[in-house]
Amino acid sequence: MTAYAIAHLKEAAPHPDIAEYIDRIAATFEPYGGRFLVHAAQHEVMEGSWPGHVVVIGFPGIGEARDWWDSPAYREIAPLRSRHIEGDIVLVSGVPEGYDPSGTARAMRDSLSA
Repeated sequence: MTAYAIAHLKEAAPHPDIAEYIDRIAATFEPYGGRFLVHAAQHEVMEGSWPGHVVVIGFPGIGEARDWWDSPAYREIAPLRSRHIEGDIVLVSGVPEGYDPSGTARAMRDSLSA
């Protein structure tokens, strides 16, 4: 099942370390089947507040996403970003083919009536 690395990165001043990080990051996730799904794109906030930037990297599964995050290649370049850009990063599994959200709604209703 597909998994995603999702980053919500705050605004930051340009810095040579950030440019190097951007140059090198794709080579760190490609061995794990990762690819950019969202990067350097404008986003529209439809509700709430979301200052900064959105990055989404897709992986074949959560194991590959974790392996990339823990990989020596990524751990080597991560400080180039983290020293200059604050943000939140999560790894999350997608839903299986044919997912039906009505099961989640049913479970919620059942828990409310219990």
